[in-house]
Amino acid sequence: MTHTHPWPTDERPRERLLKHGAESLSDAELLAIFLRTGTAGQPVMALSRHLIEEFGSLRELMTASARRFCKVHGLGTAKYAQLQAAMEMAKRVLDQPLNQGDPLRSPEDTRRYLSSRLGHYPHEVFAALLLDNRHRIIRYEELFRGTIDGAAVYPREVVRHALEHNAAAVIFAHNHPSGVAEPSQADISLTQRLTEALKLVDIRVLDHMVVGHGEVTSLAERGLM
Repeated sequence: MTHTHPWPTDERPRERLLKHGAESLSDAELLAIFLRTGTAGQPVMALSRHLIEEFGSLRELMTASARRFCKVHGLGTAKYAQLQAAMEMAKRVLDQPLNQGDPLRSPEDTRRYLSSRLGHYPHEVFAALLLDNRHRIIRYEELFRGTIDGAAVYPREVVRHALEHNAAAVIFAHNHPSGVAEPSQADISLTQRLTEALKLVDIRVLDHMVVGHGEVTSLAERGLM
């Protein structure tokens, strides 16, 4: 059974959020607002801090499996469903600037979109944004999945998908489950191979973005393409 505890005068996340904005709150305070109540003998702020410590980070908590999440005292299927709904709403909001038929407006829109799509995976995923000759979105596709050590990417399959959807240009992206969005030499070599393969069928590679935890690195901006 859960119990509501009054917020201590120095720990009122809701009031602080309304006064200073959500960005002023710590991970534990944001989680406390989401949970709303603590457990018997454990106020909600104490529970929030305990959960973040137990899972290692807010990100690990929010992307935990249903089984692991619901095993923790004070959580359960109702909280898990609520959390998944909140995450999906956030994802859809972030996805809105890049719907099918929309032109790419800015590199930041592209970064936010790719981060929302790829940033939560515990394994590596290689994806492509397929574009027409006016750089409007045709399709987003996750082409290859791998272990935490990497994904096998086959240029022939990439070319086939691009031709199948009549793409004129493409932006590649993949995540680093380690959270560090630093391109490796293998990433650079793969980009060169894909660029050469697609050039043979007159499809341009505009960029390859590496998605980490909260950051996205562009190989084009780094001059690595």
